[in-house]
Order: sequence, then C-alpha cells, then structure tokens
Amino acid sequence: MSPFFTSVIGQAPAIEFLTQAVNRQRIAPAYLFVGPPGVGRSLTAHCFIAQIFCTNVAPDKQQQIKQRLQLGNHPDVLWVQPTYLHQGQRLTALEAVAAGVKRKAPPIIRTEQIREISQFLSRFPLEAPRNIVVIEQAETMAEAAANALLKTLEEPGLATIILIAPAVESLLPTLVSRCQRIPFYRLAQDQMARVLQQTGHEEILQTSPVVLAIAQGSPGEAIAGTQQLQTIPTELLKAVAYPPQSLHSALELARQIDKTLDTEAQLWLLDYLQYCYWQQFLAGELQNSPLPPLEQAKKYLSSYVQPRLVWEVTLLEISQLQPKHVSIN
Repeated sequence: MSPFFTSVIGQAPAIEFLTQAVNRQRIAPAYLFVGPPGVGRSLTAHCFIAQIFCTNVAPDKQQQIKQRLQLGNHPDVLWVQPTYLHQGQRLTALEAVAAGVKRKAPPIIRTEQIREISQFLSRFPLEAPRNIVVIEQAETMAEAAANALLKTLEEPGLATIILIAPAVESLLPTLVSRCQRIPFYRLAQDQMARVLQQTGHEEILQTSPVVLAIAQGSPGEAIAGTQQLQTIPTELLKAVAYPPQSLHSALELARQIDKTLDTEAQLWLLDYLQYCYWQQFLAGELQNSPLPPLEQAKKYLSSYVQPRLVWEVTLLEISQLQPKHVSIN
C-alpha cells in the first residue's frame, strides 16, 4: 500500500486505483467518491491530495505540505461543505453547533459556493502541481448549484475536483458522467473495530449495540450516531420506543420531537426508529412493516418539509401498525 494511505482502513480497490493514477500521471479532472458516509471517503481524499502534492518532492518539504493539509490552510486546496444560512452568514455544521444555532433544515451546497469554486479555479496553483477542490455531501446541491458546477466540470483548468456523495442516483446524471467513479464500501466488523479503537471510540463496541447495528459497517456513522443519541432526552427515547397507540399520543409525540430536536437529530431518530420498529415487526409485534412511512419521512425532512407536519403524518400512519393484542379506540 502507498505510504500516503496508511491511515485508511479498508477501501483497498479505491486506494490502488488512486495510487496508480498518480504514479502513471493520469490524474482525472474530476472524481466521484461514492459510497456510504463514514467509511473513509473524506480521509481518502485527504490522502490522495497529499500523494499528488508530495510526489517528487523532498522528504522535508513533504512534511510541511502534510502539515498544511492537516491544518486546512494549503492555498491550492478548497474544501467545500454544506452550509446553513444564519443572519446572512454561511455556517458549516460544526460552526452552527459552536454558535448554538438551532438547525431547522439540513445544510446545503449553495450556488454562491459554486461561484467561489469557479473563482478559485480561475487562477493557477501557487505551490502545488494543480488546484484541488473537494465537495463534501455533493448530493445536497440544489439544481441551480449543480448546473453551475456543470460548467466548471467541463473546463476545470489545471485542477481536479472531487465530489463525495452516498450514491450515484443522488446526483444529476450530467454531473456523474463527467466524473471518474471511485466506489467505497462498508467495513467488515474487524475493520470497524480497528477504526473505532484508533479514533478513541472503542467504548462504542461494548456499550452501543443498537448504534452499531444502525451504522451497518460505517464507523463514522457509529460515532455520529452515539453523539446524536446523547442529545436525545431519555424520556423522549422511551416515548418513541413503541408506535403511538392513539391519535392524541401520535400528535403529542410529533410536537415533542419537533420542539426538542433539530433536523439532524430528527433524521438520525428516523434511522433509530427504523431499526427498533423493524425488530418489533420481525418479532410479530407489529402487523405491517413500519419501514415505508419512515423512509418517506426521511425524504420529506431532507426536502425541507415542515418537520412537525412530517412527524404528525408519519406517526399517525405508524399508529396503525399496532401490536396485535392492542386495540385502538
């Protein structure tokens, strides 16, 4: 394995492909790193950039380059993340949390950010052999932003653009067609354990079996899920542990969820309920599969539908999926 990718666990095909692209000087103008969140897509992008910038460079200079990439201040790299708009200011997810901003809708890649990419790529690289742009959660681009990016992908100049997304279907086909696809996969159980241990989250392996089950081979999702679980009040978790059994309880539960949790936490709660309710269905405690209304709710929340309305409709529908021995008045 290339020494630049030693921090990446798993993803051997992706690493081999990218390593050979650099060694053979056949770096594409655009890549699509496609696969589930939390399996090493962004980390692999970091390592790929380091290999590009450090190839044929003296060892002492390589260390300086790696440090600048680690600090996120290399002049020839632009790392783009979805943002919230708060009082006219764009904030990433981490910045929104630090600022205590209550997030009512998921963050997105905005058209202004695509314009900034175009401006960044309009100049020649200052230190590196090429400019590199990484767009995380590229699936959050609105259509206008995606169309604006299309023009940049057609003529990127002396640059490489890396899009990171969960699935090919989450992007416009015209974007996908201009990128070289690099697939990423969920990790095996032993690989999951290694990542969690190396990142100081080994306690998840012993204390969070439900979170691990929901993460499905994604250590990043396991870490994020554990953090989300800690933000949800115990009383609320108990209240949603089983489907509501009446119209009143469904509406009250929807009110509590909307009042207590931001959108990111609500989206994770839907994953949590999918797991819990599916287990109840397999045990014969629910008459019908609870997955369709929960899947639909995720689509609605991600599309900026009013959260309380989404939960009211979803929980009312799920309230029909009652244990067979319970009758609803």
